This record gives sequence, structure tokens and C-alpha cells, in this order.
Amino acid sequence: MEHRSGCAFCGKELRYMDRPEELPCVFCHGLFSTQAKCVEGHFVCDTCHSLSANDLIEHFTITNTSTSPLRMAIILMKSPSVKMHGPEHHFLVPAVLLSAFYNMQGESGKKEAKIRKARQRAEKILGGFCGFYGNCGAAVGTGIFMSLMTDATPLSRKEWRLSNLMTADSLRAIAQAGGPRCCKRDSFLAILEALRFVKDEFLVEMDAGPGKVECEFHDLNKECLKAECPFYPA
Repeated sequence: MEHRSGCAFCGKELRYMDRPEELPCVFCHGLFSTQAKCVEGHFVCDTCHSLSANDLIEHFTITNTSTSPLRMAIILMKSPSVKMHGPEHHFLVPAVLLSAFYNMQGESGKKEAKIRKARQRAEKILGGFCGFYGNCGAAVGTGIFMSLMTDATPLSRKEWRLSNLMTADSLRAIAQAGGPRCCKRDSFLAILEALRFVKDEFLVEMDAGPGKVECEFHDLNKECLKAECPFYPA
């Protein structure tokens, strides 16, 4: 969510204090001495405030300990660097899935290298891929997640199958929701489909986080499907 003034996380008014406080950054969780925070208590450090979308996604998912990909996705989507629509979502989807999966498995040592590889792959997916190539980048992102999770290659057997099935299932869910594109809706659908797929294929139940997702970004999307979208607030 892009905030042109106020808090970089929620857009609300900033308050300036007489004395500095030590506050955690909502994105990197580092502790910083500051004399400014928003009325809701949020603080965003200068480094996170100035990072590009993909730099922020990489840094956030590598350092975060959450086991909920949806919660991580929503936090990242609130950053001013993550636009309403954009190719950064192609990386956001596999990054939050890989981070949550390896956090849950207690294998954080594997996480950093796999997230960096996910970024290299996701950055090759062009903007507008959904409409121009008939293949939404959020769905491809779940295939990237599965490929990295299973160490698939073009010569793999089971892993190759799983990676392609993962993309296919995500793409079907996104296509059935209908157009026009919405990077937030498509990312939510892709992540939810990945959670189901991992449960069905690996018997691993990942943290679904907030349960029913209610989109906080619909006012920024002039093509919003509104009540026709499964995430539109009741």
C-alpha cells in the first residue's frame, strides 16, 4: 500500500517524541533509537524505507521467523515500495513461501540461499506476463517455490512433475477467479493454493495465518472486482 505521507507502514500520522525510544522496525525487526513513530506505534527504519521492492522482500523474508506466508505477504504489501501491481509480486510469492516453510521445518540455514535463487528466477518473469503470455507470475512463483523446495531440475522426475503441477494448480485457481489482473488477489490465491498443495503432497500443514483474507488494498485498484473477488471485505 503506497503512503505518500505519514507512517510508511500504515499511512497514519507520525508523532515526534521529546526523548528517543528504542523501537523495532516492522520490516527488518532491528532495534533503532528514534524520536518518531506513528500513532499506532509502528516504526520503519531508514534502510527499509529506502529499499527497492525486491531488496525489501529478500531482506524481510531472510530475517523473518514467521511460519505464515500470508501474514508476511500482507506486511510486505503495505510497504510503499511494493506497488498495487507490479512484477515484485512474482518474487514475493516464492519468497514468503520458502521463508515460512524453512522456518517451520527449523532449517533456516537453507532459507537464505533458496530465497536468493528465487529472486534470480522471479526477476526473469516480465511485467504483464498474465495478460501477454497467459501465465500469471504469481502462479509461476509457486512453481519456483516448489522447484527450490524439492531441488528440481529439468532432468528430475518426481520433482519436475510436482513443480509443474504446482504452477498449474495455482494458475487454474487464478484463472477461475477471472480478470482483469490484480496482483494482490492473484498472490493470495497462489499462496493459498501452495498451502493446499504442500499439505496434499507432503502431508505438511503450513500456517494459514489470518484465516480468511480480507483485502486491505482494494481502494488502490481501479479495476477491483469488488464483491466478485473472494478477498473483498464483507
